[in-house]
Amino acid sequence: MKRVSLTQHLVEEQRLNNTIPAELRLLIEVVARACKTISHAVGKGALGEVLGSAETENVQGEVQKKLDILSNEILLEANEWGGHLAAMASEEMESIHPIPNRYPMGEYMLLFDPLDGSSNIDVNVSIGTIFSVLKAREGMTTPTEQDFMQSGSRQVAAGYAVYGPQTMLVLTTGNGVNCFTLDREMGSWVLTQRNMMIPEDTQEFAINHSNSRHWHPPVTRYVNEMMAGKTGVLGKDFNMRWIASMVADVHRILNRGGIFMYPADAREPEKPGKLRLMYEANPMAMIVEQAGGAATDGNNRMLDIEPSKLHQRVPVFLGSKNEVERITRYHQE
Repeated sequence: MKRVSLTQHLVEEQRLNNTIPAELRLLIEVVARACKTISHAVGKGALGEVLGSAETENVQGEVQKKLDILSNEILLEANEWGGHLAAMASEEMESIHPIPNRYPMGEYMLLFDPLDGSSNIDVNVSIGTIFSVLKAREGMTTPTEQDFMQSGSRQVAAGYAVYGPQTMLVLTTGNGVNCFTLDREMGSWVLTQRNMMIPEDTQEFAINHSNSRHWHPPVTRYVNEMMAGKTGVLGKDFNMRWIASMVADVHRILNRGGIFMYPADAREPEKPGKLRLMYEANPMAMIVEQAGGAATDGNNRMLDIEPSKLHQRVPVFLGSKNEVERITRYHQE
């Protein structure tokens, strides 16, 4: 079988659909190269002295791991100088990162969660990098946070890398979802899955069940119905999976169906959920929709939400279409 590289795939998709101008292709290639560097650091683990806590907190008030900080640096440094970006924003940084004056300014903006699933770093469970690409507004001179306030439907590309037994890059530019596997010997990304599709029906769900006492009624109702199995109203047995790394959970759903839920709950009523709209929910929602699935915040289509701040949080329900529609309907009722 002829091997297709990431670059070849992007060039061919541009010829076919005219959706990947050279600037965007270069940007995706640079992000992919940065993910390769992060994968290498993750793979070294304790040997590279990258495990453990950095004893600092990020803007979210979460204790940072050494690898969180390292991954953030790798992505910033890789993407600064290429001339295809106007600014970047990271889950690990309070405000945006404008491109330094000594470099040319491009027409795209990059958002990323440099290392998703931090709690899994030190126990050698799959973690990943999530990224989202927006187009800079017409006539923008000095980028501000306000320029990033675009709904997820305006993303021009989204993807994630998952650092597991194999390192994989899952990518969409608005024409379906494709998966590339890192050939570690050759150092190249090779196309291994085309047009990934999420089955519309499923018998698997992913949620942190230890929070069940804090859930709102629609979530309690839905999970109870799934737990009731064949004899319940849904008429089938469900399995529960929870990896506590959104990348790993979504990657499983992309390959075999399922529904991923991270609802808001009663613990901190002022927090509308835990996951970040711009760095996690939007890119994953674009990927899931492109693969025939659905993604909502319980009431609205995720990609329609107009963000009001850079680190905005949202409840997340995504995956197999029929189940996402069911839990969304329960919220609306």
